Amino acid sequence: MNVSIFGLGYVGVVSAAALAEAGHTVVGVDTNLTKVEMINAGRSPIIEPGVEDLMARGVGAGRIRATTDAEDAILATDVSVICVGTPSASNGSLDLTQVQKVCQEIGLAVASKSTRHTIVVRSTMLPGSTDDVVIPALEHASGMKAGEGFQICYNPEFLREGTSLADFADPPFTLLGAADEAAAEAGRALYASVSAPVIVAPIGVAEMVKYACNAFHATKITFANEIGNIASAMGVDGRQVMHILTQDTKLNISPAYLRPGFAFGGSCLPKDLRALGHQAQRSDVDVPLLSALLRSNAGQVDRALRMIADAGSKRVGVLGFSFKAGTDDLRESPLVELIERLIGKGYAVRVYDRNVSLAHLQGANRAYIEREIPHIASLMAATVDEIIEASDTIVIGNADPSFARVAADTAGRRVIDLVGIKTDGELGPGYQGISW
Repeated sequence: MNVSIFGLGYVGVVSAAALAEAGHTVVGVDTNLTKVEMINAGRSPIIEPGVEDLMARGVGAGRIRATTDAEDAILATDVSVICVGTPSASNGSLDLTQVQKVCQEIGLAVASKSTRHTIVVRSTMLPGSTDDVVIPALEHASGMKAGEGFQICYNPEFLREGTSLADFADPPFTLLGAADEAAAEAGRALYASVSAPVIVAPIGVAEMVKYACNAFHATKITFANEIGNIASAMGVDGRQVMHILTQDTKLNISPAYLRPGFAFGGSCLPKDLRALGHQAQRSDVDVPLLSALLRSNAGQVDRALRMIADAGSKRVGVLGFSFKAGTDDLRESPLVELIERLIGKGYAVRVYDRNVSLAHLQGANRAYIEREIPHIASLMAATVDEIIEASDTIVIGNADPSFARVAADTAGRRVIDLVGIKTDGELGPGYQGISW
């Protein structure tokens, strides 16, 4: 393909070198004349292992050149990749000035083309930026509508300094945010030489994935540091602790738990976090991330309460209130807390959980209900249909498959899903997920 790359900083230079090595013809565009001259001389304007060699090889083979002329680059190529910077403003917000300026330049040049042009955005931007900034700037400058004279694809980069060429050649996936299949197909062709699964998603999802990944990386670093600091204060080698932790690829390093939903509970997580926090205080170790987990967890209960209040009805049914489907364990169940707070606010609440019935419970769980929440026991219904009949707002509290029909057929009710219940068909018009 003939590709123009706007912005010859770190991402732009690495992308140019790697795409040329894959056989594409690349035109780099930048306002910095020094960068343009270095590339045309076969030199890399950035320091990165292997890039200088690829740049020299690409220029020598006639597959890479650079220019300050945006129109020249657009007319010579079919695809433009935007790699300009999106720095932080003084208040932490994102500065998209460079993106907007480049889109105006591209739009003006695209207006004189007779063939459709593809614009691939690699610059890191928050969800909504493509729709609110990129597309309007291109449409205004070109006089064309997105999807007609040009098409847009958002393609976040996941390049680490020091290993960028390896990351480019062997990524875990190639993510394309596209509004239509034609734009996605252009993105696929650009990375045809890369052996990695291609994931096509809505543009906003692709924009958010980049931030989610970086936030997760920062969280992992901070988590390891805080655990290491507590371990060290207790005479334990934190490196060994984390090395063993990462050997668990079923729960620790895996998709397990990494899904939006309701608050955590049960007999382990809250108790162990409190004990760890107490030990950190005793050891005079500051652990702001770990300390924030229970507070953030409580905020998810608050979020559910606001959603129920916004539904506007005082008749509320809760389907499932053990802390996990398939169990009868109510210890520190956030659903129990949600129910108690609803009762305290004057809601008429009914609850159902086929695994929680006083007629069948024995031992600690029966004693817990009779001692701690006897008032909830009096609100328990025998069937899902009883809940449906008695409620205007229904809360799905765990992933019991029998609750799926309620999400599919809301029948004029508001259904608030806290777990992401799986259904075979469409969701009802009254359905609302807590984080989706």
